[in-house]
Amino acid sequence: MSKVYITTAIPYVNGQPHIGHAMDYCLADVCVRYNRLIGNEVRLQAGTDEHGGKIFKKAEELGKPVEQYVSENAKKFQDFIHSLGVEYTDFVRTTDAEHQKRCQEIWKRLESHIYKAKYEGWYCTGCERFVTDKEVEENHGVCPDHQKPYEQLSEENYYFRISDFKEQIVRSIELGEMLVLPDFRKKEVLKLLDESPDVSVSRSVEQLTWGVPVPGDESQVMYVWIDALSNYLTVLGYPETSIDDWWPAQAQFVGKDILRFHAIIWPAMLIGLGLPLPRHLVSHGMVLANGQKMSKSIGNVVDPMEVLNRHGIDGFRYYFLRHIDTFADSDFTWEKFDEAYNNELANDLGNLVQRLATLASKNNFELGEAFEPVIPQEYKELMDSFEYSKAMDYVWEKLQGLNRKIDEEKPWSLAKDGKKEELDKCLKSLICELLNANYLLSPFLPNATEKVSAVFANPITPPEIPLFPKQ
Repeated sequence: MSKVYITTAIPYVNGQPHIGHAMDYCLADVCVRYNRLIGNEVRLQAGTDEHGGKIFKKAEELGKPVEQYVSENAKKFQDFIHSLGVEYTDFVRTTDAEHQKRCQEIWKRLESHIYKAKYEGWYCTGCERFVTDKEVEENHGVCPDHQKPYEQLSEENYYFRISDFKEQIVRSIELGEMLVLPDFRKKEVLKLLDESPDVSVSRSVEQLTWGVPVPGDESQVMYVWIDALSNYLTVLGYPETSIDDWWPAQAQFVGKDILRFHAIIWPAMLIGLGLPLPRHLVSHGMVLANGQKMSKSIGNVVDPMEVLNRHGIDGFRYYFLRHIDTFADSDFTWEKFDEAYNNELANDLGNLVQRLATLASKNNFELGEAFEPVIPQEYKELMDSFEYSKAMDYVWEKLQGLNRKIDEEKPWSLAKDGKKEELDKCLKSLICELLNANYLLSPFLPNATEKVSAVFANPITPPEIPLFPKQ
């Protein structure tokens, strides 16, 4: 048994939880449940990023004390995580006193790589980072992620010297010491690394007071990176507590839009602290709506709570873990969602359970000895390489094959002909195959697979109502 640490990106709490957050949490939860399935002890981190100018301004607009505003939003995200069936072991808020104290200690340990300088250049308030002239030119002066013009800023801040670590980060990525997944994202990161400037890590208190004070300089507060990224360590008790049992993280799940920060700034911080890099940076794509990027201005944003309410937690997790590719941008439409729920979850799995349970019950069949699950090598390889949507495809093919097998073997005919021994052998084989597929599905659909397991407990009891009612 190994100790395994899994992390999710902490969302900025100036808005509602969205589909991208749900992907982070669900993918990480699959990783956690799979690791527990194979006998590992696991910790899952989640949290909220609560400092910065956008949050302070939003609280002012709403007429709320900023402390109240971030607390309310942190609670929304905690409730959202639970609604997805995700169970974290550790939750961090960047306004926590312990987190802030530990951030200041981390800053001190990185001070030989931090310098103060005046900078004039282009800045994106949405990304909360300075951008190069090349980026401004390529994007025609407008941030593609936030659809806002870049601003010209001039101020004196502290900078983290990324250049001190570039060669080591490149070497770690190329040698696979830190695997960036999928592979095509690794190539993007290596290109970005080559062009990456030193990064601003503070703001003047004249512009911003809502942040962690910079140690030894009352005129500055930490800004975003050392504060936010440090959460993966501070939630474990670093630096005053040894984290050797849990660090490096086995996997850190992030959206592709923040991969550059986790693949460049974060490794630089870790190297500066003398800590190993995470073993895997797993970057998922975006969920599109009818083939378009979701945008408030377009009006095509899909509310994850509305999706959850449509077909429940089983329908939600089924669609977003199978039909949304783990690594690539994928499309969501209500039509596709309904079709997947009714024709696949309800038909392929729900009807299969109903058929087998009814056959077993009518013919007084019981499994007898305990069912012993088997993890096939192909499934294990897919799970170990974080190919979760493909792993679900693999299991679903087993379920569809079972439906065909029932039609071919016709156990009802064996019952009609009084061939009890052959019937029992047939039902045992079919039910064990179903239970094994159900076992493999459990990291993805924990709620649904518990229902299926309960049906085939002794005595086998067909569901009184469909497990997945069609809508």
